[in-house]
Amino acid sequence: MLGKIPPSLWAWLRFIVGAVLLLAIAASYGWWWEPFSNWVNSTLRVADAMAEHDGHAGDSSATANQASLVLTSQAMRNLGLTSEYLQPISLTTYQRSISLPAVVVAKPGRSQIIVSSPLNGVVTHVHAVTGEAVMPNDLLFEIRLTYEDLVETQTLYLKTLAEIEVESREIARLEKATQSGAISGKTLLERRYTKEKLEALLRSQRESLRLHGLSDRQVDALGSDGLLLRDLEVVAPDIDRHSESEELRLSGKEYHSVSYVAPDDSRPLVIDQLQVHKGQAVVAGEMLCSLSDYSQLFIEGKAFDQDIASVSRAVEQGWSVAAVFPDTDGQRVVQSLRLAYVANAVDPTSRTLSMFVELPNEILRDEVNIDGQRHIAWKYRIGQRLQLRVPVEQWSDQIVLPVEAVVKSGPDWFVFQQNGNRFDRTPVHVQHRDQTSVVISNDGSLFPGDVVAMRSAHQLQMAIKNQAGGAIDPHAGHVH
Repeated sequence: MLGKIPPSLWAWLRFIVGAVLLLAIAASYGWWWEPFSNWVNSTLRVADAMAEHDGHAGDSSATANQASLVLTSQAMRNLGLTSEYLQPISLTTYQRSISLPAVVVAKPGRSQIIVSSPLNGVVTHVHAVTGEAVMPNDLLFEIRLTYEDLVETQTLYLKTLAEIEVESREIARLEKATQSGAISGKTLLERRYTKEKLEALLRSQRESLRLHGLSDRQVDALGSDGLLLRDLEVVAPDIDRHSESEELRLSGKEYHSVSYVAPDDSRPLVIDQLQVHKGQAVVAGEMLCSLSDYSQLFIEGKAFDQDIASVSRAVEQGWSVAAVFPDTDGQRVVQSLRLAYVANAVDPTSRTLSMFVELPNEILRDEVNIDGQRHIAWKYRIGQRLQLRVPVEQWSDQIVLPVEAVVKSGPDWFVFQQNGNRFDRTPVHVQHRDQTSVVISNDGSLFPGDVVAMRSAHQLQMAIKNQAGGAIDPHAGHVH
């Protein structure tokens, strides 16, 4: 039966099968192409190595040892080649940058708060100590007031209130008598004028109390309670909120103890300077203590004359900057920091231009001792020295590796590509190199997805030279 199928039908069947296969191959392109490409590249590298091996007959073992290195798992751990430092390479954006000296500084008007005495008095209690962390609305000091003018103004205010109340009752009595004709209306009118004068005096006394620091609510409470203000409670202010916290705190009003747990959006304040002690007499405006908010700081960088144009370009492009802090392991880099502003004047002494970068801070330690005092330690501290990396040029789709991933031997640069527990030394072309990164030319020596050692390239180079029997150059791999 098969022999009776017309040739034209066979041709159509072959065409349909071929089309189906092509469609299947195209649909699964994303699944099989990358493994197939990597396999082809590995095969070509092996073929090149075998060709080189065949071209050096009689010394094949030495040549093979020079091109690759087999490491045990212990050796890989000794070199620090953990999974973190054995990563597939990928194309990324590289920013060529310049380094500027910098220092961590406070935010003017935000980082430090001065707490002063609003009135004259004597300190009767100190609730916080130097170095302690407090939250907004925490009680700091209690002061017994000795301000004579305030005491006298309060006394006159209460006296005027009492006189107005007496006049009001007298006017009510005279109104009834005037209606019956027992008393003339002139007497009632004189009483009303007297009350109006007292009300005008009361308004002026009320404004005087407000000038002394009392709020409207406190003046109303003074009139309703009839008690003079004797004690003052000074609490920690809130940086971002300015309402009830600005008024004087009278004795008996609600406040928070120092161990109070504030909402999540409140930031702790550290007492840096404590200027008073119990029993000390203070006057209005005298500094009691200073509080510091270290949650948001500035990095002040210094740009020299030749760097000003590069800094201006970074500002125009809106590029973020990086901060490099010295660390026990070498350095710690903080990326993607926002450039806040650049000064408009050059320092006449140092001939440098200041630039300021936002630095969000973090709490490293937060503890409460047996006395209930809270102490915190911040990650970044005012006065820390560092380097700022300001980008001046941006390159897209580049192979970027750490400087520890490449090693120099004569005119050649090498990286070490992982293949199981074997590391093959691969020559590469270095386009650019700075203190931390190396830009590798995307010329086919490496492909995205290849796994290379991101560190210890110098030690691997020394091991290869050692196993090849050559003398070890202690300066190999270092560029001076």
